[in-house]
Amino acid sequence: MTVPFSHRLLSLAVSCLAATLLACASPARAQTVVVMVNGEPITEYDIDQRAKLNFLTTHKQSPRNEVVSELIDEKVKIKEGKKFGVDPSYTDIEQAYSQMAGRMRITTDQLTKSLETQGIRPDTLKSRIKADMVWGSLVRGRYKERLQVGEKDVAERVKAEGGDAQQQTEAFEYRMQPVVLVVPHGAAPSAIELRQKEAETLRARIQSCDEANTYFRSITNGTIRDQVIRTSADIPANLRKVLDDTPIGHLTPPEITKQGVEMVALCARKPTTIDTPKKKEMRDKIYAEKFLKTSNGYLDDIRKAAMIEPESWKNRSP
Repeated sequence: MTVPFSHRLLSLAVSCLAATLLACASPARAQTVVVMVNGEPITEYDIDQRAKLNFLTTHKQSPRNEVVSELIDEKVKIKEGKKFGVDPSYTDIEQAYSQMAGRMRITTDQLTKSLETQGIRPDTLKSRIKADMVWGSLVRGRYKERLQVGEKDVAERVKAEGGDAQQQTEAFEYRMQPVVLVVPHGAAPSAIELRQKEAETLRARIQSCDEANTYFRSITNGTIRDQVIRTSADIPANLRKVLDDTPIGHLTPPEITKQGVEMVALCARKPTTIDTPKKKEMRDKIYAEKFLKTSNGYLDDIRKAAMIEPESWKNRSP
């Protein structure tokens, strides 16, 4: 018996639809949803990606429940941010991603390639960056008063950790101008040595920042940057010692960097009432403690109010 053409066409269509559904249901395409957070899914793939990222950054294998809890936290943070109009743009996130690469002294493309080599999509890192940006802005914006650190708290903490009255006289304000004797990339050691000798000659010759500006702005293989102002609290102890040992108007000892031979022209050094290094350390420490406590309390509240399925993931404790 001959099957009508219309029936054969219908049968073929049904077969194609079934094949398409089976293909979509394959592990390569479909993702098992583990948790729903305010209507948004967290899949097995999301968990696998975040676990890889965590391992790359901490060199430790994170327990699965901690990874899931971290992803839930980020979902509720992003939703809370939108509630208060805190929603970083694509450009904001890309800029933060680029800045992260810069801190690692690599390009954005190199960071992306490094992630992909480990089987991590760049979007996995960008999602975490976005959540951190949103949450930092929310906590600082909503709890500004609570996060303030009083002078009395700082003084008490300094005293408790061995500080004394002399700390009040140890703060200085430094006015500086970085200078560079350029050495081409890949230059021979002899060329670098020659530049170092030139730097030492300049240290003996230059007596003021005006002289440093006149000299370095007149040569083609050297540069002087704009003046910067830093306090003792902003500068590492080893660099503070170098600056304190350098006479006003003179250059610091030369240092070999990627740019060439670098020095700093010390234009001024004067006492200041701004935080000493110890006070800044304690102020930052107290602020971090306040921020962590406030952040955890805020996150607990919004997580309890979130729609999380299954309910077993409501509890933040891993």
